[in-house]
Amino acid sequence: MPPRPAVDTQVAVVGGGPVGMLLARELALLGVRVTVLEQLAAPSGASKAGTLHARTAQTLHRRGLLEAVQPGPPAPPVGRGPVPFHFSGMFDLDLARVVDEGPALVGSPQAWAQEMFAHDAARLGARVLRDREVVGVERERGAVRLTARDSRGAVSTLRALWVVGADGARSAVRRLSGIPFSGTPGRVAALIGEVRLLDPGHAPQGWQRNPRGWTLVWQNPHGRSRVCTYDFGGPHPDRQAPVTLEEFRSAVERIAGRPVPMDSPGWLTRFSDAALQAESYRVGRVLLAGDAAHVHFPAGGQGVNLGLQDAVNLGWKLAAEIHGWAPPGLLDSYEDERMPVAEAVLENVRAQVALMDPDPGMDALRTLFARMMHFDEVNQYLGGMISGVDVRYETGDRNDPYAGRFAPDLSLKRGQTLTSLAELLHTARPLLLLLAGSGDLSRVAGPWSSRVDVVSAAASEPVGTDALLIRPDGYIAWSARGDATDADRLGQALECWFGDPGAG
Repeated sequence: MPPRPAVDTQVAVVGGGPVGMLLARELALLGVRVTVLEQLAAPSGASKAGTLHARTAQTLHRRGLLEAVQPGPPAPPVGRGPVPFHFSGMFDLDLARVVDEGPALVGSPQAWAQEMFAHDAARLGARVLRDREVVGVERERGAVRLTARDSRGAVSTLRALWVVGADGARSAVRRLSGIPFSGTPGRVAALIGEVRLLDPGHAPQGWQRNPRGWTLVWQNPHGRSRVCTYDFGGPHPDRQAPVTLEEFRSAVERIAGRPVPMDSPGWLTRFSDAALQAESYRVGRVLLAGDAAHVHFPAGGQGVNLGLQDAVNLGWKLAAEIHGWAPPGLLDSYEDERMPVAEAVLENVRAQVALMDPDPGMDALRTLFARMMHFDEVNQYLGGMISGVDVRYETGDRNDPYAGRFAPDLSLKRGQTLTSLAELLHTARPLLLLLAGSGDLSRVAGPWSSRVDVVSAAASEPVGTDALLIRPDGYIAWSARGDATDADRLGQALECWFGDPGAG
């Protein structure tokens, strides 16, 4: 192989939001030199998102991060009653019926999780450079050169082996790399912000739909309340114009149909229901994640969850590429796996927006749809979609009933030591879990011992297989059938996902 070019960092992550910071943590955990370039000089403290769904919670649990992203008491696990959630503003779903591990919902303000990821990434060796707006992306042979400008106008450059744009819906990395962003344009003019309500008792309560639009109010009796409006009369004339308090108050009062006095705005912003996706998640050494790769109306709080799962899917694959052992096509599997998941989210959000239309002619359809959500099959379908627990990746072995599924958090016993599958994945390394003490399979995995952990343990409950090969993101790559083909199939799966044992 030709010598690698001199670089300032192995990976430059552009964007210091929750997705960029979690990706930086994943890479640093795996021994990659990573630098985050963030445009803001300091965290804004604003949290547009605050809900983590079950699959994200389960994924963070497999890194030991679940409790840390919750500023309050830990969310209770499922099994303690219904967990109501909405589809298109109709709170008739019960997520407890589709989630069988951990909490179905976790309250985690975006700003809190973002800074927790940032702190942990720095602890693991990541470098975070703030006040760096990326204004140039130049692909060179074997590297990418970024040009950044600070708030004083000073220009600097950074050379990286790989660049990941996690810089939001208006991604500079995506734009400067020439990656098309396509889909359906916005038709809803939405506003959201945090303000002090001066007469909270007479403000709209909760989610309110009427022929003029929607108001959503999350009241905080001790400070600023979060308030949101949806206006279906057409998109914003200027999507990037700052939102004034007067515009915000006027929109709330017009839709509510009465005065809603307010002052002391914390932050105010506008958004739309545009549903867009990058036509490619990778161009050469430039990749996209989170809102830089896909953006949609925030129906059901799916956006940040989608992005955090992008980060965990991409992190170990990019680290494998950098460490020299990634098999052919592993890095491209990031797009292959995550793009269909994002497209499915965009599709369900488009459906929700259509059902949210305030036209009274939609009332009968909404009533019918709400009734249907109480049927088990409909609840299972919609709940699995919103929570992310229905995600399954294609592994190429359709005869393996477990491959591509998310591995359950098994309670395990190793000798006299109690542990769990989630705890074994804290290191973000591949795991071969032997549940029946098969020495033959352990010997097959021997050549991969430098990159795959082999653990023999007894499970506290029947699993349905004697062995599982689990990727660092928690998804199953292979399972034992208990027949003569197991050893050969395991060897093929190890090489397919974790490369030539002599590489790296």
